Amino acid sequence: MPSRLINTFLIAFISIFLAAPAFAWDDVGHKITGYIAWQRMSPKARENVIKVLRSAPEDSHLSVYYQSYGVRSEADKQLEYFMLVPTWADIVRDRAFPVRYEKYHKGDWHYTSVFWREVGGRTELIAGKKPDGQAIEKLAEFEKALRDPAVSDRDKAIALAWFLHIGGDIHQPLHTSSRVTDLEAEGDRGGNTFLISPQGTPRADQQNLHWFWDSIVPRNIPFDFGFCEGCYVKHIAEAFTSRYSFEAEKDGLALSNYVQWKDESLKLAQTDVFRSDLKRFETPSDAYRRNALRVSEYRLTLAGYRMGETLNDIFGK
Repeated sequence: MPSRLINTFLIAFISIFLAAPAFAWDDVGHKITGYIAWQRMSPKARENVIKVLRSAPEDSHLSVYYQSYGVRSEADKQLEYFMLVPTWADIVRDRAFPVRYEKYHKGDWHYTSVFWREVGGRTELIAGKKPDGQAIEKLAEFEKALRDPAVSDRDKAIALAWFLHIGGDIHQPLHTSSRVTDLEAEGDRGGNTFLISPQGTPRADQQNLHWFWDSIVPRNIPFDFGFCEGCYVKHIAEAFTSRYSFEAEKDGLALSNYVQWKDESLKLAQTDVFRSDLKRFETPSDAYRRNALRVSEYRLTLAGYRMGETLNDIFGK
């Protein structure tokens, strides 16, 4: 194997496995949305999307994840590459690659957190408090760039990777929510300050509510090491889409209406995340866990449908 190809592979390998923890849905969640989006895309859309992604700037390392060698079919290689792309915005958090980190890591693009509180058993927004984060603005900005023929494929590649990632993130309820309480007067940072570990747990061992929702799928649907990773993701994604079919959901996709996507998630944060049976410093109950998995399955599926149909419209013509 040529030395340049070996170096490229090593960059990709190290980036994946040494990257810092994800901001939202873990890599399994993002790959599920990628798989579902890919299934909605036409052959023409797939071809154009892969072409754009492989035009990414070299210092982003985005294009190196496409492995053009091996015995797999070209279709399988393209699918596996596309499934990885939604995780890129988390991969670039790795400080071991400082040039890439400084240029491409954007922490506040992953969420748009609305400040709210509970008063007398009812929820209310905090008047005069602007949402934190830029996810909604960035989704609209990236879609505009992807539709603009004057934007280079080089720039579109980065916009596309971010669009796929943020499109998934915004469907995680806690990426739209910052609940204000007596303990968290400035908000709970999407549940990051709401601990579900017993009081006194060493910091390194603490678990919080945001983590609980981010990792809900692989913790409840364990990886069978008899599977390849792609087979595992496909198995989960197809189970989700069988429960929530495209035909049943197509009239409510609200394509390009990112404010609606955010509002849906915020409502779920208020009703299904912060339920009455959720207690600080306690492991959530089995009933809570089952409901969280149900909500997450639906939101991941919907995110995949929405992104796939959007990319079909942009790249399938």
